Amino acid sequence: MTAWNWKDFKSTIQNITPHEMSLIDTLSELQVERQRQGISQSDFANQLGISLAELNAVETLDTMPDTGLLQKYAANLNYPFHLKQKPITTETK
Repeated sequence: MTAWNWKDFKSTIQNITPHEMSLIDTLSELQVERQRQGISQSDFANQLGISLAELNAVETLDTMPDTGLLQKYAANLNYPFHLKQKPITTETK
């Protein structure tokens, strides 16, 4: 079984606006921080005041996150919020 890798998967995404990609890039950074802090999805959903199903839908991109949710996500992690204006590239130098 191959591990999921955002950078590899990202290069296959088509038909998405730069703003949507910025939202996704920001979410991926925040999701890594949630995991780094050892906070489960269930506990974090409770902190955000949403259901586990709603958080899972956002984190798996079944639902596109909005800026307000990402700000709340960052605040609950005590993590500085900054919407990535330029999507992260997968190119290496």
